[in-house]
Amino acid sequence: MKGLRAQVASFDASVRLLMVNQFGINLGFYMLMPYLADHLAHGLGLAAWTVGLVLGVRNLFQQGMFLIGGTLADRYGCKPMILAGCALRTVAFGLLGVVDMLPALVLASAATGLAGALFNPAVRAYLAEAAGHERRVEAFATFNVFYQAGILIGPLAGLALLAWDFRAVCAVAALVFGVLALLQWRALPARPPRGRSAEPAWRAIASDWRTIAANRPFLLFAAAMTGSYVLAFQVYLALPLRARELFGERTGLVTGAIFAVSALAALSGQLRLTAWAKRNLSGPRAITYGLAVMGGAFLPLLPGSHPGVLGKAAGVLALTACAALLAWGGALLYPFEMDTVVRLSGDRLVATYYGAYNTASGIAISAGNLLVGALFDTGVRWLPWAVLAATGFGCAGLVAWLYRAGHLATPLPAATVAG
Repeated sequence: MKGLRAQVASFDASVRLLMVNQFGINLGFYMLMPYLADHLAHGLGLAAWTVGLVLGVRNLFQQGMFLIGGTLADRYGCKPMILAGCALRTVAFGLLGVVDMLPALVLASAATGLAGALFNPAVRAYLAEAAGHERRVEAFATFNVFYQAGILIGPLAGLALLAWDFRAVCAVAALVFGVLALLQWRALPARPPRGRSAEPAWRAIASDWRTIAANRPFLLFAAAMTGSYVLAFQVYLALPLRARELFGERTGLVTGAIFAVSALAALSGQLRLTAWAKRNLSGPRAITYGLAVMGGAFLPLLPGSHPGVLGKAAGVLALTACAALLAWGGALLYPFEMDTVVRLSGDRLVATYYGAYNTASGIAISAGNLLVGALFDTGVRWLPWAVLAATGFGCAGLVAWLYRAGHLATPLPAATVAG
């Protein structure tokens, strides 16, 4: 804890504020979202397909609009997008607590997703610029500690508020985002967009997108890294499915423990892993090792589940090991991954690059979840874990190849960087 306090204190006020902001974002989001499906299905009595529609609209708007959010941040500044996203989520979460008609619920869900698309690339681009080239990796490592702390505390706070009423959960979550918007409006310095073109907006945006589409090293890196997001998401999909195999309907405690282990592992290991990697590895090698660890996380699950008390105990240990290794692998690669995106952007259009990167990862998560679900449906119990492990090792190999080929170490040519 002392090391974390010293690390946070070493950054300027704007960076510290963004870290607190990310904690608040995840606190408010995870306070509400894990319990929304149950509220829709049992609290409001909606059919299962409508519950899926409401939740799917949020994901569609967030993942689909990341590129737009990043583009707007580069054109009009990161602070306005951060404020707009927090304010919009304040309204959206407030609506979720008071409306019960499907059109209004869909609108609130869409606004929730759009809000994330507005502030997510903007926060990361602002953080990258404010931290500076020399301290970017440390800044993202510390940022991830706050990120994971919000994931850990948010569901617990939401569970406590649920004892009162779901509307209380929505009201408090909305209040969190309202306070964040006010705090950043008052305290976050504005950073005017750099190199904004005087040409019409649509032409400038089209030119920016063509620049990204022509940046082959970035596209290759984004493609290689999509697997890490598919693997990380299995804490929400594959691991709960294995927990259900072990315990049937009584999976709540085990699933909650998996989330807690994942968050605590990331919190406890992030700064130590980053410090070790900076001393001993290049950025691309740290990413490669992190991907390999994430792939190896699924190996303990390969033997399958066994009956009896000992079988269930072994299954719980395997799930715990998988969750911890996924978190440590992600913690190892995350700061260097974020730094690599900035470097491959040529330190220009950083928010747009983050938006494009997040859009690619969102598409990969959706496709990956369909594949993982199909693998479980085959009935071959070892197959999902083998494919997930191979995905991690394969992505590690791709990043290592990109590094050896010079794609991750060579600066972009001036002709590519020029607008």
